[in-house]
Amino acid sequence: MINKKVLAIILGGGKGTRLSPLTDKRSKPAVSIAGKYRLVDIPISNCIHCDIKRMFVLTQFNSASLNRHIKNTYTFSSFSEAFVDIMAAEQTPENKTWFQGTADAVRQSMHHVLNHEFDYALILSGDQLYQMDFNDMIQQHESKGAEISIATLPVNAKDATAFGILKTDDQSFISSFTEKPSQDKLLGWESEVDDEMKAENRHYLASMGIYIFNRDLLVELMSNPDTIDFGKEIIPQSIGKNKVLAYQYKGYWEDIGTIESFFEANLSLTDTIPKFDLFDKSNTILTRPRILPPTKMSGTYLSKSMVADGCIINAESIDHSVIGIRSRIGKGSKIKNTYMIGANLYQDIDEIEKDKKEGVPYIGVGDNCTIENAIIDKDARIGNDVVIKGGKHLKDVTEDAYVIKDGIVVIRRRAVIPHGFKLQ
Repeated sequence: MINKKVLAIILGGGKGTRLSPLTDKRSKPAVSIAGKYRLVDIPISNCIHCDIKRMFVLTQFNSASLNRHIKNTYTFSSFSEAFVDIMAAEQTPENKTWFQGTADAVRQSMHHVLNHEFDYALILSGDQLYQMDFNDMIQQHESKGAEISIATLPVNAKDATAFGILKTDDQSFISSFTEKPSQDKLLGWESEVDDEMKAENRHYLASMGIYIFNRDLLVELMSNPDTIDFGKEIIPQSIGKNKVLAYQYKGYWEDIGTIESFFEANLSLTDTIPKFDLFDKSNTILTRPRILPPTKMSGTYLSKSMVADGCIINAESIDHSVIGIRSRIGKGSKIKNTYMIGANLYQDIDEIEKDKKEGVPYIGVGDNCTIENAIIDKDARIGNDVVIKGGKHLKDVTEDAYVIKDGIVVIRRRAVIPHGFKLQ
């Protein structure tokens, strides 16, 4: 079934510099999550579970791997109207520049969007982690006669300073907006929330960057080339002029904007009952199907960790870590508080022996290594007897093979860490 009232537009994001080096060669939505998914799988999966199966993904920066992932993953029946179409930034006689902001990206794509029938445009970010029933938001939008709906997250006073905060009336319509208010300016910005949120002192409504627009209003707003961003211009300018409704979402939501938030979001998946539950059969995350063998492990003590398909692991221990597809970890190695993203391919025995003779580490983690508080990007080679211990004692640095941010050591994609290297 396809919900023909709704068309989804997923924004591929900007340069993602705060998530560097993971975004040096890929866009934010293409970054790996949980060792086997991509961030863009989250909004697409949420849409599909809500029967919203017509989606445009707007891309611009480092988009090759994202485009390839979407093309190889989301295919529907030839007799279906469902699609996930990539809309890359393009220059036309009318638009001679690249996307300048979120609203400008949608504006430049409107001539494609309007080829389809829909009543509502659902605008989503491609780099957030959540599980939401969009149909609840759409039903509230319809029943209250809104022209714009904004998904909001109740937050406490401490967290409110990091968000755009919305003030609502008793009908949940938004009356005012302030961007990242300081603590001393929060008084009076409380909104009505339910008893559960009140008990947690979450009285402020933060914008999640998830919007519903009525088709006619979206067309009208996109006709003004002077507004280029939804959060900074379109939304604030619409409050008081249009019927802008707040939808309160009370579940888990994380904006993957920094290395620290990305790292913590991945490791939190190993919790006994994680806030973002990959095992929820009603909200499964869909991704590219891979024909990989089961993971093979020998002599490894495993605690509070997740291991994806196709790994060959002989480590001594893996603790509070996420190990991605096709990962290889050698004998005697200890992995702790680490996200190892995995590899794009296997090396056969001959290739590994050739590397060994030349003194080059194989793809993966070698023997007798200690890795803590780290992210190991795809196809990285870490030699034998390597010690990498991240922590707040380490200063932020940028090197050819690795980057340190907020105490987290990020080994770059395809980096080579020589045998015996020490960083602690």
